[in-house]
Amino acid sequence: MDHVIRTDASDSPYNLLFKSLSLILLSHYFLFIFLIFIIFLYNFLEIHFLRDLVTGFRGDPVHLTYSASSKLYQTLAAKCHVLHGRYLPTPWLSSPHLQTAFLTFFGRAPDISYKRHLFQTPDGGTIALDWLTYSDVIQGSTHVNQGILNCEKNPIVVVIPGLTSDSAAAYIKHLAFKMAGHGWNVVVSNHRGLGGISLTSDCFYNGGWTEDLRRVIDYIHCQYPDVSLYAVGTSIGANMLVKYLGENGVNTPLVGAAAICSPWDLLICDRFINRRLVQKCYDRVIAIGLRGFAQLHQSTVARLADWEGIAKSRSIRDFDNHATRVLGKFETVDTYYRHSSSANFVRNVSVPLLCISTLDDPVCTREAIPWDECRANEKIILATTRHGGHLAFYEGITAKSLASYDIDQFHNQQYFCTNLSL
Repeated sequence: MDHVIRTDASDSPYNLLFKSLSLILLSHYFLFIFLIFIIFLYNFLEIHFLRDLVTGFRGDPVHLTYSASSKLYQTLAAKCHVLHGRYLPTPWLSSPHLQTAFLTFFGRAPDISYKRHLFQTPDGGTIALDWLTYSDVIQGSTHVNQGILNCEKNPIVVVIPGLTSDSAAAYIKHLAFKMAGHGWNVVVSNHRGLGGISLTSDCFYNGGWTEDLRRVIDYIHCQYPDVSLYAVGTSIGANMLVKYLGENGVNTPLVGAAAICSPWDLLICDRFINRRLVQKCYDRVIAIGLRGFAQLHQSTVARLADWEGIAKSRSIRDFDNHATRVLGKFETVDTYYRHSSSANFVRNVSVPLLCISTLDDPVCTREAIPWDECRANEKIILATTRHGGHLAFYEGITAKSLASYDIDQFHNQQYFCTNLSL
């Protein structure tokens, strides 16, 4: 039976509208709200599944930025198919946030056991060096050896984790396992106070602290002077690595390096992570991790910094104001960010450096990438992808592979060791 709306002269347009809306089934309202929610979620999470579907899931080519006169590109990168391929994220992870969250909560890290060596710094600090060798992976070693290992002649790569990460992080294990499986001896240089190690001095690390990295690299080089030495930095570890390379110039024993998802400019990234609601979620989560680190070493931190302010920190900037700035003896937080940004040191990098960044990184914005500086330095190749998230880069329908950690295919070219000195 058709519904008939009876009207009279006294009915206002609003009453008529309300009566009309009341005739719509409640289930239709729920369907409409659900569709609005899906559209909101699609845009909020920056999902790009429909675009991938329209383009036939072909992915996007890796964009390379390098100097026109780069001998590094001409002799090496031009022959590396990884840098000239296409990257397609796992279809059901078609979002930088889904990629990043999946890596964090479902990282599927390989089951590996490190061999630990404790390195003592001149100021009394302790740094845990966790080794994973080629023989460990091939032979399936499961024991932990506290002694210094015999590296033989395999090249060594030093891995520098992110801000509050250590050798147990899923992405670090993925990187270490993949590179060790391709003939490398990997050593993860954990930051002070991480890796299950207590703070043994009043010196702390921060996003621009390169002294520990410098000492670790020099130490490993002295222990194995005849072995080619490389380094890979991830996230804030990439920032520290690039800054170290710029500070040291040619005075480094490293033969080559790679920086994955570097923030480049900490001041720009600070502005970015406070811009949108989704970025503020990352800001809060990272701040929780920083507070957790401080709580592990409360007896030392509380004595040197503003513990009440640290405990109340709800953002990275809050923590840096009450802890990092004070411990690092910086006048302001912005002073710390400017002093620690690796973008200021790119022009002085004097060893071959491969930089990998994604344009939709939800933490390290593309706005901070020093495009012109990378293009002007003949020793640098910058590889950027359209999608990927932060340190994730999952590909394949099962999401078992992390594309960015195939950098060993770049480093493992047989002509790499001879051509990197160009």
